[in-house]
Amino acid sequence: MGKIGLTKTANLLPRLRAALSGGIAQALETVLRLADEEGRTLYLVGGGVRDLVLGRGQVDIDLVGEGAMRPLAEAAAAALGGRWVEHRTFGTATVEGQDFRLDLAMARAERYARPGALPRVRAASIGDDLARRDFTINAMALALCGRQRGQLLDPFDGMGDIARGLVRVLHDRSFIDDATRILRAVRYETRFSFGIEQKTLALLKRDLAYLDTISGARLQHDLLRLLAEDEPEKGLLRCQELGVLAAIHKALRFDDELAAAFRRARRAGQPPPQPELYLALLGTRLSPADAEAIALRLALSKRQRQALEGAADLTQLLPWLSRSDIRPSQVVERLALHPLPAVQAWALVASQSPGGEKLGHYLEQWRYVKPSLDGRALARLGIARGPLTGDVLRLLKAARLDGQTSSRQQELELVRAVLAGRVEVPEAKAGEQ
Repeated sequence: MGKIGLTKTANLLPRLRAALSGGIAQALETVLRLADEEGRTLYLVGGGVRDLVLGRGQVDIDLVGEGAMRPLAEAAAAALGGRWVEHRTFGTATVEGQDFRLDLAMARAERYARPGALPRVRAASIGDDLARRDFTINAMALALCGRQRGQLLDPFDGMGDIARGLVRVLHDRSFIDDATRILRAVRYETRFSFGIEQKTLALLKRDLAYLDTISGARLQHDLLRLLAEDEPEKGLLRCQELGVLAAIHKALRFDDELAAAFRRARRAGQPPPQPELYLALLGTRLSPADAEAIALRLALSKRQRQALEGAADLTQLLPWLSRSDIRPSQVVERLALHPLPAVQAWALVASQSPGGEKLGHYLEQWRYVKPSLDGRALARLGIARGPLTGDVLRLLKAARLDGQTSSRQQELELVRAVLAGRVEVPEAKAGEQ
């Protein structure tokens, strides 16, 4: 790496102050004062500098300084009435209180023992710290205190790449060392409407196979961050185009129809969709066996796995749902056994089909239908407590759903017919609640 360039950027400090809320601004001011008293420089690094340059409003405060951070973290927590936690493995500390959180990291260098391994770290200079980062646009540091206050360290021309709209790695082994950077490259490209620089793109395609070296938990983390973007379908379409999804698992795929379903999901609800719904949408393109394999590869949580696998399982129910002779009560009975995100996903994907219409009715109306009578009312009518109570309640609910009853009085008459033996009560099937 060449000599670190220092660029005077007088406008960035006022931008930073304007981007911070009261609690975090006060906490940062206190930490910087304490650092000044110790004669040390703290830098805003990484994505915080990038977003400040781009004028993207909210800025993540990641602070780096040379040397151990523990003494500064202890002093800051005491001064702010907060608490601090040290993470010795990576030489970092967190200071947090009711309305602020600051991450303090020791400037460090990294060495990867093998592709995909977590790096071994050692204390180093701020220049070495910037040299270990993923992309040039994240390899800048803004000095917030000390003699260099207000100066930007930009040894890899991150400012130039921001101006050119490029995502560029720092060296040719970047994706080999950490293949999660492949997903991050796509995320930054689509978030900022940038382009992946030509040589970086060639390296990305060359090193797709190194995604196999990444643990499921780390892959899941970066995939979920992609799904948390404002328009995640853009990143997924790009991943499909570049072969990233197939490199994670041969059956994982994304298309324009799914992209439209992602957009409909955001229009359909507030707040924004949970990741389980997006995962379920991905599951609509999978066989049950492939969904299970992908859930295992990504080390998905129980809820995430149920959403993905549930959507794949529900595929087999679509032809049945499309039949014209299927009653609402039958739809509720079957769909109640499937995870809600899986049903929501298929309602979005198959919205224009007869089966999709039934899914929509289930989500909007049918699943909320309840009989007027409850267990206590049934007991007063002479229905003995036990399994029969549940069976009669299901009968009453089905009658409501299918239009056979529409009032409490009609339900009472149906129960009397059951007691008189004129109506048979079907027993609950396995899996019914």
